[in-house]
Amino acid sequence: MSNNTSVWVYTDTVKQHFMHPKNVWEDESYEADGVGLVGSLACGDQMKVGIKVEQDRIIDLKWQTYGCASAIASTSMMSEIAIGMTIEEAYRLTPAMITERLGGLPQHKFHCSVLGDKALRAAIDDFLEKRGRDNPYKKQVAKIICECKGITDQRIEELVKNKEATTIEQLREITGFGTVCGKCQFKVHQLFDEFKHIYNV
Repeated sequence: MSNNTSVWVYTDTVKQHFMHPKNVWEDESYEADGVGLVGSLACGDQMKVGIKVEQDRIIDLKWQTYGCASAIASTSMMSEIAIGMTIEEAYRLTPAMITERLGGLPQHKFHCSVLGDKALRAAIDDFLEKRGRDNPYKKQVAKIICECKGITDQRIEELVKNKEATTIEQLREITGFGTVCGKCQFKVHQLFDEFKHIYNV
């Protein structure tokens, strides 16, 4: 028996979404109400998501990605889940929820599912911004990473995205993370690296 059976570790659902992805953005004339772009071609993963919204509900979603099978499958699945959701529900969509619907991803490929929900949130941000509306959902989904200083994952993300913190030293200077009990250091470093990858910093 061939050893190749252990090589293909993707579920049938992942394979299906990779071979026949849903809601791909193929028509350049597609007019989205909000567009989100994350990732970098230099790193091999870039994601663009466009949404159409009616009465704060996503009625259509198209996406483009340059990435691996996991990135394609997870974005395809994300698009299926998000269509029909309110923008608030869609903003709360997590990589874990997408991965669960795919029946799981290999551990080293889990980061590929992060881009889809980030691009979706960026598209919702863009939609609200274009209409001059506040975004109440950002605070609702923020997670505190440094309890001593009250630093959230979203604060770290914004600082990296806006290139205000391009090194971990700058991030520490601005936020003061890790200067009290130090328990958050590993998690902050992990998030910082992840956001640098996502936003090509």
